[in-house]
This record gives sequence, C-alpha cells and structure tokens, in this order.
Amino acid sequence: MKRSEFIKSSTLFGLSLAGASAAFGSNLNKPAKAEKTFNLNYAPHAGMFAAHAGENFIDQIMFMHDQGFRSIEDNGLVKRPLALQEEIGKTLAKLGMTMGVFVVDKGGNGANTLAAGKQEYIDIFLNGCRQAVEAAKRVNAKWITVVPGDFERTLPIGIQTGNVIEALRRGAEIFEPHGLIMVLEPLSDTPNLFLRNADQTHMICKSVKSPSCKILYDIYHMQKNEGNLITTMEKCWDEIAYIQIGDNPGRKEPTTGEINYRNLFKYIDSKGYKGILGMEHGNSLPGKSGELALIKAYREVDNFK
Repeated sequence: MKRSEFIKSSTLFGLSLAGASAAFGSNLNKPAKAEKTFNLNYAPHAGMFAAHAGENFIDQIMFMHDQGFRSIEDNGLVKRPLALQEEIGKTLAKLGMTMGVFVVDKGGNGANTLAAGKQEYIDIFLNGCRQAVEAAKRVNAKWITVVPGDFERTLPIGIQTGNVIEALRRGAEIFEPHGLIMVLEPLSDTPNLFLRNADQTHMICKSVKSPSCKILYDIYHMQKNEGNLITTMEKCWDEIAYIQIGDNPGRKEPTTGEINYRNLFKYIDSKGYKGILGMEHGNSLPGKSGELALIKAYREVDNFK
C-alpha cells in the first residue's frame, strides 16, 4: 500500500495504526475474523465485499460470516441458476446464517401494476409468488419483497387500492401454507409508484388480513418520503416484519448521511426485534478500504447498549 493511501485510510477510520491492527488484523487489507457478532442481525448483499472476497458469491458469504454478519439478502435470487440457489442454501445452513429478503418477479417495480386490476398482471404476480415459494425452499428463506407497481392514473385511488388488496390476498393464499411472508415495500424511487408511505402500507396489510402480508420498512426510503422515523415506526410496528437500512442522502452505510442510526437501532432493539436488517445500500468508498470503513461504521452504530 502506498504511503499516501495508508495515511488517507488511517484518517478515514479515525484509528491509529495500532488501533486499526487490533480491529482488523495486522494487515489492513485483510481483516481478521470478528471476535463477536453484532447486537442486531444485519444482512449484507452480493457484491458488498467483493474487493476482499472476490466475485464468487459463496466466498463473499463466508467473508461476511467471518466479519460477524449472520444473515444475507439477495434481491435477485430467483434469477440465479438453480444450482447456485441450492449452493447458497447449503452454505448458509453450514454457517448458521439466515437468508433475508429476495424479490418476487412481477415484471419490474413499475410495469404490470397490481393497481390496474388487470388479470394478465395479476397472473404474472401470482406466478412470481409460486416461483418464490420454490426458491425460498432452496435457501430456507422466510421473507419475500413485493412492490405493487405504479399508480394506474385512469382509476380513482380507492379503486386502485382495492385492486392491490385483492391481488395481495391471492398472493397471501399461496404463501400462507408455507409459512412465508411477503413484505410490502413503500419506495421513494419515483412519485409514480403506488406504494409510497408507511401508513398506506399499514392500512393495506390490515385489509389483506393475513400473517403472510406485512411491511418492509426501508429506513432510507421512508426518510426521503416522510421522515419522523421512530414515531412512524411506532405507529406501524404491529405490521412491520422486516427492516432495511441506507443513509440519506446518498444511500450508503450508516454515518455517511443525516440519519441517527445508533438511536434508531437502540429503538429497534428496545422493541424486542429479532428479525433481519437488510443492508440495502452501496459502499461510500471504493475497494478494500471502503469495505473496511463500512464494517467499522456498523460496529459504531451497533454500539448502542
């Protein structure tokens, strides 16, 4: 490592050379195995530690385990080869790790919107649910992300909402016998998306009336759309089954933006939450130094006890 890079890395971490060596091993580019897991169950995704572990996803999972993570999530799981899905499942079982969310294939976030009530769109969604059941078996997953799609501007909002509820009830019928939970994710990506707020999602879950239809509360998206995070989570807590992370602005790891993640994690822990917190964000810095900075950031905000 060049001296200038070393100085820059040391400054970023806020550690002396001795402190960094204790935290990550004698070689800053090769962190030692973590001495303990985290207080909460954070789940990295594919590619997050590719600089250290390489491009092979199985190797990445083992690296995640070495650093104290005990879950992963993989939005694109259903599109991976079946043999790789099975290998992922076996690796997680061997390491005592858990698979977090993956996404129901329904033709994209915006396309084939359930708000339209069109049978062809509903059929695509239900086929995606059946496909998700089989994928979940291979990796022993429990939660599957569902995004209804865009607004259907030709219909009143009440009719759109009714169409979404009816489609989700049919999806829940597929998931319930297998003990699986579709988690509805309100998003901030575009104002065209039908599902935008936590209270709206809470109402839909109450209307579907199924243990297989709950909320995925993505802190990044909800900070952008409505803020007031802890108060909103408290009001919707009875329907929240899964949480995702990302700081704002930038959608990078905690400590890079405006969100007080230490306080949020303290609140989430106080609720007795034992589920997964998916790390659905990018790395603020490239390469190995960025990956080490990410691990350090999680150690900092996880220190809320």
